[in-house]
Amino acid sequence: MITEQTAAVARRTADTIAQRLAHPDDVRHLPLVQGWMPQSLAYGAVGVALLHIERARTGEGSWERAHAWLACAAATPAAGGPDSHLFHGAPALAFALHLASEWTGHYGRALSVLDEHIAISVRQRLDAAHARIERGELPALAEFDGIRGLSGMAAVLMTRGHEEDLTLQVLDYLVRLTEPVKDGDDVLPGWWSDRAPSGKIRPEWPGGHGNFGMAHGISGPLAVLSRAALRGLLVDGHTEAILRICHWLDQWRHDGPAGLSWPYAITRDHARGRGLPDHGPHRPSWCYGTAGVARAQQLAALALDDIARQRMAENALLHAVTDPISSTERSTPRSATASPAWPTPSSQHPRPPSSPRN
Repeated sequence: MITEQTAAVARRTADTIAQRLAHPDDVRHLPLVQGWMPQSLAYGAVGVALLHIERARTGEGSWERAHAWLACAAATPAAGGPDSHLFHGAPALAFALHLASEWTGHYGRALSVLDEHIAISVRQRLDAAHARIERGELPALAEFDGIRGLSGMAAVLMTRGHEEDLTLQVLDYLVRLTEPVKDGDDVLPGWWSDRAPSGKIRPEWPGGHGNFGMAHGISGPLAVLSRAALRGLLVDGHTEAILRICHWLDQWRHDGPAGLSWPYAITRDHARGRGLPDHGPHRPSWCYGTAGVARAQQLAALALDDIARQRMAENALLHAVTDPISSTERSTPRSATASPAWPTPSSQHPRPPSSPRN
């Protein structure tokens, strides 16, 4: 429960941050670790614009501040093609502009141009993804995940409310992604990546991994499929795909002292029944950890009208955010996009003699 005191502290904190980020000119000089990336939700002007858009929508801030940050983000041509995704470039900018447009009625022309670029990029990615499946290869996380992949692009398409046919094509792909595949002697979920969580081929992750995260794992596609179902956007095999993912998450769910949790990732050995993955305690984050996985399953439960799963997911999140173990004691994966130094399976948890990023 959020007390009045907690709410007041949160409001003062938000006010302070917003004031320090009042205008792009106030922060250009800052020595940002990732550099100045205006079209990035994570590191640039688009992300700050979202802050001011939400404050303007709720009457806590001005639309002038939001516009200043949107103008900063759009000052150079929007990045498109394979380097663009929900968190960078044209899709990220369109996401922010759409939220502002809903309230102001502005930015329509810019959004129309961005929509065209996004549609072209999505079609190209779909063609590449289906071709990869036909070749019998395992996917890279960036093909399907919620940050850089088609799940994130589907979120943009659904937010915009245009291109319904294209959205359905992405949903068709996500359903296909959940179908089991045979790799050597192993039968694996279709989202199993042959790479490390860093996105690279690394010897310490032989056979790749299965990723649980909302940002880079299967919880992202689950959330998208579930949100689409709740909106009445359904394709052949849609419900079966949601159930298939949920069953896999159930298989690896762990009930510990801090409540339910899921590993960040599992190895090929884990999938073969050799050893157990690390169940934490983990930070209660969206990108990796119980918060994101639980939210995806809550959406799935709502789509399936599964009251038991809904309660399980909500209780899991409640336990995660009220666990007294300090965040400094939790295991935290490093970002796969920033560093390949995700802990190796052997360093993260010893493997029995017989026998995860953001």
